[in-house]
Amino acid sequence: MTERRHDRLERQPTPGGRNALWHWTRAKGPLTVAFNYACIVLARHSPRLRLKLVLYRLIGMTVGDGVAFGLEATPDLFFPELVTVEDDAIVGYDVTLLCHEFLQEEYRTGEVRIGERAMIGAGAIVLPGVTVGRDAQVAANSLVTEDVPPGATVAGVPAEELTH
Repeated sequence: MTERRHDRLERQPTPGGRNALWHWTRAKGPLTVAFNYACIVLARHSPRLRLKLVLYRLIGMTVGDGVAFGLEATPDLFFPELVTVEDDAIVGYDVTLLCHEFLQEEYRTGEVRIGERAMIGAGAIVLPGVTVGRDAQVAANSLVTEDVPPGATVAGVPAEELTH
């Protein structure tokens, strides 16, 4: 049996009576978050693909050659260093790549990996700890809660593999 994304997440307890989001400054410093936010906002609104790649690499993302990010695509604000997008992948319009989950008593982090030549459709959300395999396709508006095998096509909420 393959390892599920939940098994790959790092858990950080946040004791103190309030939900974990109240403790976000323990996860990342405010200046780092502000810098990440500024770079992400610039990249989200820029039509220039090369500028997007420069900005995303500047905040610590691993971005391969020939990667294309659509307008409004949003990588993780707190942990962009946990995002890897391999060569020639497409991250479509308004896609969200999340590497963290703030919960009631803990926050969790996990890498997101988008494989070579994979395509993520507009409005899709990829959760922490998920790998989208090489040449895989994620349909628009899908919620990717588990790994997508290489060459597979997934769709839906939650995303499930389509059979031909």
